[in-house]
Amino acid sequence: MSSGSPSPRPSTSPWLFASLRGYKWSWLSGDIMAGLMLVAIVLPGQIATAHLAGMPAEAGLMAFAAGSIAFAAVGGTRFISVGADSTIAPIFATVIAVMALGDPSRHVALAAILALLVGGMLVITGLLRAGWLADLLSVPVTTGFLAGISIHIIVGQLPGVLGVAASPDSHLLLRFFDVLGKLPQANPYAVTIGVAVLAATIGAHQLGPRIPGALFGLVAAALATWQFGLAARGVETLGALSAIVPSFSLPAIALDDIVALLPLAATVSLVCMMQTAAVARAFPSTPGVAEDVSRDFVGVGAGSLLAGTTGAFAVDASPPSTAIIVDAGGRSQMAQLLAVLVIGLLAALAGAAAAYVPRAALDAVLIYIALRIFHLGDMIRIARHSSGEIYLVAASIALVVLLPIQMGVGLAIVLSLIHSTYLLARPNCARLERLKGTTVWWPPQHRTIGRSSAATETVPGVLVFAPAAPLTFINADYIRGRLDAALAETGNIRLVVIEAAGITLIDYTGAQSLIETIERLRHRGIDVALARLEADRAIAAAQRSGLVDALGADHVFHSVEEAVQQRPAVSATATER
Repeated sequence: MSSGSPSPRPSTSPWLFASLRGYKWSWLSGDIMAGLMLVAIVLPGQIATAHLAGMPAEAGLMAFAAGSIAFAAVGGTRFISVGADSTIAPIFATVIAVMALGDPSRHVALAAILALLVGGMLVITGLLRAGWLADLLSVPVTTGFLAGISIHIIVGQLPGVLGVAASPDSHLLLRFFDVLGKLPQANPYAVTIGVAVLAATIGAHQLGPRIPGALFGLVAAALATWQFGLAARGVETLGALSAIVPSFSLPAIALDDIVALLPLAATVSLVCMMQTAAVARAFPSTPGVAEDVSRDFVGVGAGSLLAGTTGAFAVDASPPSTAIIVDAGGRSQMAQLLAVLVIGLLAALAGAAAAYVPRAALDAVLIYIALRIFHLGDMIRIARHSSGEIYLVAASIALVVLLPIQMGVGLAIVLSLIHSTYLLARPNCARLERLKGTTVWWPPQHRTIGRSSAATETVPGVLVFAPAAPLTFINADYIRGRLDAALAETGNIRLVVIEAAGITLIDYTGAQSLIETIERLRHRGIDVALARLEADRAIAAAQRSGLVDALGADHVFHSVEEAVQQRPAVSATATER
């Protein structure tokens, strides 16, 4: 970890309600305000996400309650908001719908089983301190599959906004063309409601993220539906909400269902890890102190476990809801718990009003959410950074759009792993030269940044070779090949100095490859020295593997200049560039 990175947060604090430890009454006003703001934002979002998941509206509210209570109990971060999430809902909704074969009760049961599987995976991952798994997804691939998911959401909600029947086809493109064919049949009242709610939600967000535009839009749409009798004019409505009364029970679990859902659960779990880690790092409990991401995995996993026992579905950390808590002055998970209480009261006292909420309005809210996760700005920045990585974004979008969504997301994750493996397998290997008049060895002047280019010089007979990656089985042969190429290009080398500042890890294969290289070069009359091996794990591995013995302790140096000056086999005469 670099010196500028936050220090790890201690993991020895008590597990139960750690986010409320040290609570001060002076925080309560901020938590109350944040809780009320959270209600205004998440109430329509949770209902809409339940609709996206093919679940009853009450299931979305129950998912929020379960996620909030469980995370407050065993999570670590003070601010993370947990509940039904539009990122993971479309991933599992299609698979479950196919497995349920149109049976609503089986759909609910399968969603509950999936929640239990996801929750179990997250809890186990957290207890094993495997928070690093969240780093397996690269930003370009993540940006791509989120964009693909957003396209799925938009296409899936278009029939509701248009007031036409949804296509039974499972493939995205077929459903899209079906919608296009039904445009002449669109219900003008549904279209007006959908466009108005979408515009109101977008406009409110532009004025300020704390303005609950979605809630205002749903209330206005419900009033219009009631006042003008739009239900009789073909506008489909949500139906009344029942009070949130949890009924704890396990769904009927069949081994075949578990086997069928395991790959999907693994995919959803990895997405949850990625998003939870991103939220925890973006909103730390204490600025400058890194969050215990593994504990947060346990908290989110516990939320899914609790949701699964109450007939709801898997939950995830929510970036926008967490941002609302922080922006509104929330200080702890008390804001989440207060929001659960208020939403429960609203469902009990005003649940009948939901009978007038048009489906078109809910679908418009989901389209707005989809537009929020289509990170066009990130894509532009990625393209400016690297033309190669924008292809990863495009490939991830294509996989999610053209294939079944769960397969597409899974392959996008595999693509991220392949990309990261490739970067490790093909690291940058530089030949260093000495900055004139200094003892600093640096890549040649055309690579110097942050200052005007300085002249460099070489020492005859000396090759300074700097691989910028851990030395492992993945890249050992490649690094050895790059060293051989550098020797062939330079010629007449008597001393090779391996600048090892970038070698943070050495595995057995990497060590043996380097030992063989040392022996081969010395057989050719070329001496080998090692400089700036600084990482503790790499030093320990070099000692255990016999690499230090093969080199000789007198061939290991603190700097490149020290190695060049103390090896007597070469001339000290420098050649200026």
